Order: sequence, then structure tokens, then C-alpha cells
Amino acid sequence: MAKIIEITVPDIGDFDEVEVIEVLVQAGDRVEAESSLITLESDKASMDIPSPHSGTIKEIKIKAGQKVSQGHIIATIEADETVTNKPIAEKKPAKIEADKPAVAVNTGRSAATPRPAPLPTVNEGGFRKAHASPAVRKFARELGADLGRINGTGNKGRILKEDVQNFIKQILSGSAAFMPAGGGLAVAPPPEIDFAAYGEIESKALSNINKLTGKYLHSSWVRIPHVTQFDEADITELEKYRKQLSEKYKDQGIKITIIAFLLKAVVSALQEFPRFNSSLDASGENLIFKKYFHIGVAVDTPDGLVVPVIQDVDKKNLLQLAEEIISTAQLAREKKLKIDKMKGGCFTISSLGGVGGTAFTPIINQPEVAILGVSRSSLKPVYQDNTLVPRLMLPLSLSYDHRVIDGVAAAKFTRFLGEILADAQRLPS
Repeated sequence: MAKIIEITVPDIGDFDEVEVIEVLVQAGDRVEAESSLITLESDKASMDIPSPHSGTIKEIKIKAGQKVSQGHIIATIEADETVTNKPIAEKKPAKIEADKPAVAVNTGRSAATPRPAPLPTVNEGGFRKAHASPAVRKFARELGADLGRINGTGNKGRILKEDVQNFIKQILSGSAAFMPAGGGLAVAPPPEIDFAAYGEIESKALSNINKLTGKYLHSSWVRIPHVTQFDEADITELEKYRKQLSEKYKDQGIKITIIAFLLKAVVSALQEFPRFNSSLDASGENLIFKKYFHIGVAVDTPDGLVVPVIQDVDKKNLLQLAEEIISTAQLAREKKLKIDKMKGGCFTISSLGGVGGTAFTPIINQPEVAILGVSRSSLKPVYQDNTLVPRLMLPLSLSYDHRVIDGVAAAKFTRFLGEILADAQRLPS
């Protein structure tokens, strides 16, 4: 007879208050005994927590990001058989502390059959540091895949089983371009230096956001041939219009920023130049053109840079965008952004206008093919009708993937942006 049972965190050794980094099931899912339910990660190990019973999950009592200890309720399950409160099998969760050397893969090919390039040697340091569950680690070991060379597509960059499969497929097809562990260039690692030998030091751990951002930016920088096009936009009239709108809506607590105008201008540019609203597929041989316009906006938080995505910018007016920019930035700074608010971007805007500088080279947010950097606007003398007049000029820095976009297209894109921004009346409301 079926019975509703609470599944709790078992004895996980010397760990306490361990973070849940992934919930692998949801209410209504059918699970078998020893199927993984959640994944925990401490500073020493990752571990999957298995189900002690077969049955149907009734309710999830836990969520990603939560800290748990032994005895914490994970879920309730309608078990298949009559059971006591004692689990069917007293089995500790799988834990990764040290990995065994990779095993050779039997491809099933004869010696006379042409073979694809062999798998690169597994770098044990990179393998251990890779963000993956024990089940995925075991799977990668069985295939001889180096996790340190795989970019994860899961939550917070977590490597999934599908990522390992795709990596192996690319190797077998000969389309994978191998890089050293960690995605770096083929150069010697930096030397270990005892900085304390030269004076007093202080060591502080990077935040998780810093680590993840660093990983993605490093991967993007070494994998994508970046070129940056610099230009300026005359926003004198736009700034007057922006101030008028801000004054009009200040009683409603709405501040109209330059970002709202940039979002609308970028959509117009993407519609004019569709190649900028595309991505290369996994093979690198096909270009995927997107018919939607979801724009990422980089937000500086106390823990590092995050890029929430404003969806369907083409379907929203300036007022709606202004409100969403403010609310989204606040959620980001409070660490309340949901993961779906950081996915699906087509293009990214990174603004340093509130800080300063004249130009910079923003790093492309892969799999996008371009990113717009904006610096602080300033008054400059500009010739108009043979007369020097002061105009408010906005510096634009467009980084683009040279595999997809050439220099002429990039120059046309920034010129088009400049023309749109110079004439506020041309901006779609």
C-alpha cells in the first residue's frame, strides 16, 4: 500500500549548512530508489542526494540556493511499497573529493579504419574544479571527457550530461577546437608567487558572481575574435526630451534614463542589420537569426557584474522600459533575480556613463555576436553650418565577433545608432 513519506537530508559527514545548487526533480515526477533528487555543494565537495524509495514526488520542500543540514526535509514521496521511516538502503550520497585517472574509450573501430583525433589529455586540476554533479563527473570519466574544457549550459554555468555528449560529438566530428584546461590560451600558467615575501598582504575570496563572470568573460575573450568600433552620437536634443519626460513622470517615481532610449535605438538598429541579432550554432557553420528582441543590460552589484535581460523591447514603450530597468536593477542588487531573467539575450548594453571614461572595449556576452559599450557624455564643439556650437556627445564602443560581422557593417551599425539617437523623434515610442 502506498504511503506518503518525508525524505530528509541524510548524514553527509562533516558538512553543515551546505548549499543546494540544483533541484533535479519536481512535484509529479516518478523516481526510482537511488535516483538523484538534489545536488549539494560545499567548499570541499559536491554530492548528489538520492531518493531512498521508488515512487512519485508529491511536494518539493527545498529550493536552489538554500542552506541545509542533516535532517532537513527535501520532499515528500508517495512510495510504491509499505515502508517504515527507515530508508530502503542506508547509502551515503555520492561525493567527489578526488578523481581517478580517465579511462580509455573503446570506439569499436578497427585499426584499419580512419579515426578522429584522440581526446585531449584530461587535466586533473581543471576536471576537479569544473562545476558539475557527481553523476556528470562519472559520465565524463567513462567517456574520457575533460570537464575543464566544457562550457556548462545549466544553472550558474553548471555542466550537464548533454554538454558532455555535445563535447564528445564535436570531437568525433572533428569540429571541436581544443584549448588548454580552463579555456585559456596555449601559454605557460602564471608562476606561483609568495607576495607576503615583499610586505604585508590581505587575501579575500572572490564572490561566486566574480568567479562565474570571470569564467564566462575569459572564455568569450579567447574564443571570439573581438574587434571594437568607436563612434559618437549627438544626444543634445535627446537629453532635452529625456529631462522633459523625467519631469513629467517624477511624481510617479519613474526616472527616465538614457538606457531606455538606447534600448529602443538598439532594437531599431538590430532590425536594420539582422546579422547583429544572430548567433553561431554549436558547429560554428550556421548562423541563427532571431526574430525576437531581448536585450541584456549590465548591472553593477556589490558582488559583481550581472546581466539581466529585458525581454520583448520592441513591444514596450519608453515608460514601460524605464520602469522595468529600475525594478530589474534593484532585484539584481538584492540578489532576487530569477534565472529566467538572465537568459535568452540577443544583444547587450554595458554603460559606464555614470562612472566616467571616454571609451572601452566591452567583452561580448557569448553566444551573442556584439555588445554596445556606452561611456559618459560630454559637451564638445561641433561644426554646424560653418559654426562651432556646443553639442552633447555620447561615446559608443561596439565590440563585435569578426567571424560574423565585418568592419564595414560595424561602422554602419554605429552610424545608424548615432542618427537614431540624434533625432529623438525617430525613436519608436
